[in-house]
Amino acid sequence: MTDSGARLALVLGTSAGGVGRHVAMLAEGLVRRGHQVVVAGPPETEETFGFGRSGARFVPVPISDRPRPLHDLRAARALRALRGAHAVHAHGLRAGALAALALAGTRTGLVVTLHNAATAGGVVGAVYGVLERIVARRADRILVVSPDLGERMAGLGARHVEAAVVPAPELPPSGRGPQEVRAELGTGERPVFLTVARLAQQKGLETLLDVAAAFGSGRASAPRAVFLVAGEGPLRQELQKRVDRENLPVRLLGDRGDVGDLLGIARALLVPSRWEGQPLTVQEALRAGTPVIATAVGGIPPMVGEAGLLVPYGDVAAMRAAVERVLADDDLAAALAAAAAQRGGGLPGQEQALEAVLAVYGGLPRRGTAGGA
Repeated sequence: MTDSGARLALVLGTSAGGVGRHVAMLAEGLVRRGHQVVVAGPPETEETFGFGRSGARFVPVPISDRPRPLHDLRAARALRALRGAHAVHAHGLRAGALAALALAGTRTGLVVTLHNAATAGGVVGAVYGVLERIVARRADRILVVSPDLGERMAGLGARHVEAAVVPAPELPPSGRGPQEVRAELGTGERPVFLTVARLAQQKGLETLLDVAAAFGSGRASAPRAVFLVAGEGPLRQELQKRVDRENLPVRLLGDRGDVGDLLGIARALLVPSRWEGQPLTVQEALRAGTPVIATAVGGIPPMVGEAGLLVPYGDVAAMRAAVERVLADDDLAAALAAAAAQRGGGLPGQEQALEAVLAVYGGLPRRGTAGGA
């Protein structure tokens, strides 16, 4: 554990969800424990997550979500102000690579948490490959949210790789009962399958629609389930057009602040993603005792264990069969729910995450602290 009062810097890129929430949680906890904390990231992240409200100092740095050479050069220059901190902890591949470039030739320790896999192809994919090598070779410690990311970083020559602890915040109780939630959403007593995701390519939502098509009103039997999707993103219009065209039993709810209520009426959480690390929504489902039907990718299998049914990514037939099983077998659904609650009770919380990062910071080489931050 690093000494109380140490100067610590957290860096993040564009985020509207899990990464920003995680950084906000770390900032609040580190300040509460007496550390001087600087958070550097795009101005909109401060607007969304309010790092300054926790007592951290926010420094606006234009880290975009895609390679943009001029913006990236300005961002790397701005991050030089963090030289001299005991530790700079960057979150995400782009933030990590830019921090590594900014700190080159200094004695400041660099920790990088990789929250996502680089799944893009073509020129962008090649750029991400370069960024991965920069992080692997220059970071003092790399924290990863899934075993496959750890193996990749080790293969690229990373000196020290370990598992990240990225807990989901506790969901606040709303006081609403299941019948009130169902009445608002108009689901009646139909079984609900819930997906909580950004409407983006990584989340595999075309598979979800393919699965839902088996329960559409065009079938001979009445639809037995409704699929609710909470989240927003660039694919909203495209997904809605298909839902309308094929009359699918799918409701796109937009961003919601009542995920706990939605989990309370869900037969299962459905996760069709191409890749995930330690998805907060899966953690929330486990804590709520909601079974999980998910693709066996990234960090999902070790997180879910026996609390759900796992299928290969993109295998519509396998995911449809898993949904059918949970629909048809009440004993199976109850057993999965019990396993989810048990597993959820053992998930790490905020204090464990703080202890984990402080141990990482404390293990960095002791270096000079003259300079900025």
